[in-house]
Amino acid sequence: MTIRIGTSGWSYDHWDGVLYRPGLPAAQRLARYVEAFDTVELNASFYRWPREQAFARWRERLPEGFTMSVKAPRGLTHARRLNRPEVWSERMTRCWHELRGRREALLVQLRPDAERDDARLAYFLGTLPDWLQVAVELRHPSWQTDAVFDLLARHGAAYCVVSGAQIPCVLRATARLVYVRLHGPDDRHLYAGSYSDDDLRWWADRVREWDAQGHDVVAYFNNDGGGHAVRNAWRLRELLHG
Repeated sequence: MTIRIGTSGWSYDHWDGVLYRPGLPAAQRLARYVEAFDTVELNASFYRWPREQAFARWRERLPEGFTMSVKAPRGLTHARRLNRPEVWSERMTRCWHELRGRREALLVQLRPDAERDDARLAYFLGTLPDWLQVAVELRHPSWQTDAVFDLLARHGAAYCVVSGAQIPCVLRATARLVYVRLHGPDDRHLYAGSYSDDDLRWWADRVREWDAQGHDVVAYFNNDGGGHAVRNAWRLRELLHG
């Protein structure tokens, strides 16, 4: 099975001296990133969904064997709350097609106050083609039931396993792909702090278990401050391959 470790985003000024040499132009950051990792999660798409041409350019710039996950737009997940998703689903599908062999998963992160609504989630997932791998991050605790996990499994959608302040950490695999987001070890603030070696060894054991069960695993560190995401991703990969 395939295991990929990366970060959420790649272009941060405060990664100078960590991943990037000081003064490296922003336009050259992706080229440096792909030398260090084999997958990335695009988060800018949450704020402004890119055009099809941008996805085609990423396909051309990313090396063979490298994959990109893309976060669904907030216009769909936070403004519409998945209501009337057809226009967004069609647009995302067109763009996703352009990535071709570089695509990993479409990340659909629901609002923290979005309570369980099985019918709405099922309808949205039904608007997407079977070949499009989806991962769903469900932050409200009302979603944490076997019925919801079964719903995701029926649609081939991955339940997003999350490590982060005030978000339930539920270790469930509902699809071929296990999608993990690591928002930082701080129990009060998201995206803060650096995971300890003990934390990372624990996650390495979980990844090995999923791998042994026949799952592909992708994990993204989102604690970007101070370059923690980069260092934690490198260390987790080292623990897995050491």
